Amino acid sequence: MARNPLHGLVSKYAVDATVAEVGQVTPTMKRIRLVAGAPIEFPYAPGQHVRVQINDPLSMYGLLHPLETLRTYTIWDFDREARSLELRAHLYDGDGIGLTWARGVQAGDPVTFWWPKGDFFVRDAGFHVFVGEETASVAFGPMLRSLDESARVYGVVESDDADNDPPLPGPHRLHRVHREGASAASSTVMLDAVTRLDLPEPGDTGAAYVAGEARTCQLVRDHLVRDRGWPRKSIKVKPFWAPGKRGLH
Repeated sequence: MARNPLHGLVSKYAVDATVAEVGQVTPTMKRIRLVAGAPIEFPYAPGQHVRVQINDPLSMYGLLHPLETLRTYTIWDFDREARSLELRAHLYDGDGIGLTWARGVQAGDPVTFWWPKGDFFVRDAGFHVFVGEETASVAFGPMLRSLDESARVYGVVESDDADNDPPLPGPHRLHRVHREGASAASSTVMLDAVTRLDLPEPGDTGAAYVAGEARTCQLVRDHLVRDRGWPRKSIKVKPFWAPGKRGLH
């Protein structure tokens, strides 16, 4: 029988770990801390994500349903010396495999995750603009921590209400807005807040990071380009989800 080439990828890029701790961050966000069984050697930039193995991609089910094997979670905190990383999962309404895993995962559970991926991290820039909702906040946290205290930072973080405001590290502060039950998709609350931001002229020195629901990201990007004169190359867009779509990362 021919050797499945995925076996080499698993041994090279997959990390076996154990869930060390779980807890609630907000009523709709859960923290999941993993500890690896061996030194973690992968390169990492704040804002990147790992892919958690929900179903074995080499099993018969995985081979027949490849889109139902891995789900993406952004790394909130990474401690190489302790072999640990913390993930944060937004517990939205739904029944996807990643949501089911995040709801039910407990301390002591074995977990296999795949090395970090993604190019959503801070750039060298004269100032930084962050725009997103709960799902984006998990990337924004480590990205903000990576910036020097003297960095000029602007932005908006949206959540449903104040009880669900995702915590973000200081000293940089982003403006908070609330949907109050409105949809996070094509969010006019988010767009209105961005239009009210007092931003420097973009020129070629600003960098914007826009993440969250796909249509809202598009609305914000279009506003920055059309109404604020931002070069498209200065705006990094990361659509984490869209209604009715799974595994969008």
